[in-house]
Amino acid sequence: MNSPVQVTVFIVISALIALATYLHCRGKGKGQAADEKDYFLANGGLKWYFVAGSITLTNLSTDQLIGMNGNQMALLAWWEFAAVAGLLILTFIFLPVYYKNNCTTTTELLQKKYNDKHIRALISVLFLFGNLFIFLPAILYGGSLFLLSMTGMDTGIQNLMFTSIVLAIVGACYAIFGGLRAVAVSDTYSGVLILSLALLVVYLALSAIDFDLSGIPAERLTLIGDNNSPIPWHTLLTGMIFIQTFYWSTNQTITQRAMAAPSIKEAQKGVLTAAGIRLLIVPAIVVIPGIVSYKLYGDIGDPAYGRIVGDVLPVWLSGAFAAGIAAAVLTTFNSILNASAALYVCDIHEAYVDRPKSVTKLSAIVSIAMSVLALVLVPFFASQESLINTVQELYGLLSMPILSAFIVCLLFKNVKAGAAMIGVVSGVAFYGFWSMVWEPAHYIHGMAVTLVLSIVTALVMNKLIYGVTPQFSLGGADTTSEAA
Repeated sequence: MNSPVQVTVFIVISALIALATYLHCRGKGKGQAADEKDYFLANGGLKWYFVAGSITLTNLSTDQLIGMNGNQMALLAWWEFAAVAGLLILTFIFLPVYYKNNCTTTTELLQKKYNDKHIRALISVLFLFGNLFIFLPAILYGGSLFLLSMTGMDTGIQNLMFTSIVLAIVGACYAIFGGLRAVAVSDTYSGVLILSLALLVVYLALSAIDFDLSGIPAERLTLIGDNNSPIPWHTLLTGMIFIQTFYWSTNQTITQRAMAAPSIKEAQKGVLTAAGIRLLIVPAIVVIPGIVSYKLYGDIGDPAYGRIVGDVLPVWLSGAFAAGIAAAVLTTFNSILNASAALYVCDIHEAYVDRPKSVTKLSAIVSIAMSVLALVLVPFFASQESLINTVQELYGLLSMPILSAFIVCLLFKNVKAGAAMIGVVSGVAFYGFWSMVWEPAHYIHGMAVTLVLSIVTALVMNKLIYGVTPQFSLGGADTTSEAA
């Protein structure tokens, strides 16, 4: 950072967040270092406000703030409006099922419904691939880009990699030494800071142009996208709701927070609070600064948010905002590491290797390995035109096939795990062909088609290969007497 004031404020606030997290978590879970319930679910001790704070900031990281503002158009707010529907689906449909089945990971539900450990492992591997090859490197790149652009430093690959390495090391330390409790608590403290400052940036950015949006092209202000826009209006009627259902209701990184509450009512209260924040606050902070930056600087893409924050905030506040963004990057990064460790330890290692002597030690190994590999992929994301569009399009390879396995087990009886797995694999292959070779329509439409194809393939293969006719039944198989 260029100013001693920026550096001082950045260090002080970062240290205060770390201290507050330490004081809150000190002594909790002591003596249970090898207990996965404590390490991955905070021993069921997250109050509703920590659930809400952690869900909000885990999602609200640089791929949202940097990527959405980088598009410099209002249209991207639809991702946030639609997310409210996804959170409501988690609250009233998926959470009751997870709590009823006493799940540590979302994929544990699949094992209990299909009575098969292999489908749980397959979906875990897909989640891990998504975390490793898409989300972790995208978060490191976006955070590094913001910090460099805000302070006016060179955003060349050497500076990006150095900053990414620092963020990865600190983020991994949170995940390794604190478990989910430390992650959720630091999320909440950081969330209050970053939401407050992000709203201030919205006001100051609008003030910088005297609240006058004239001169900005109409296509950058509309919420109705045409066929050439990032979100054509008709995609809101097809794949958008399925994307949100997958992300908010089956993604371990998000649902893990809600599953760590002491009761389902506490969890639902936290998720509904997160939905309120998503509806009332987040859309403004992820699009308005980007739109204003278009009027001020022209079409500059992903560096837009960092540049406008650096210009409109006083020096001392820009240091505070940098600390908030760094905290957002760290908490999202360590949230994904903690969720990935949970998936590997619970779904793969315990099922195919052995029950670990120390959950903490094995999780540390997983976290370090994933951090190193994620750093290798940062240059790829640095070469992309739009961070958020790249992330969403790539994740389609995994999201709809994974969601199909959940939908089949919740809506049908007598479906064999093997048939569902065929549906998942065929979905991955089909979406890859759709988005990378065929490209007949927008990738969000391709996600809807992929989901339907995966479900139909699973049901047809169940009849053809296993000779069993699927039976429609809300809630799927009754697992009360099934073995996990």
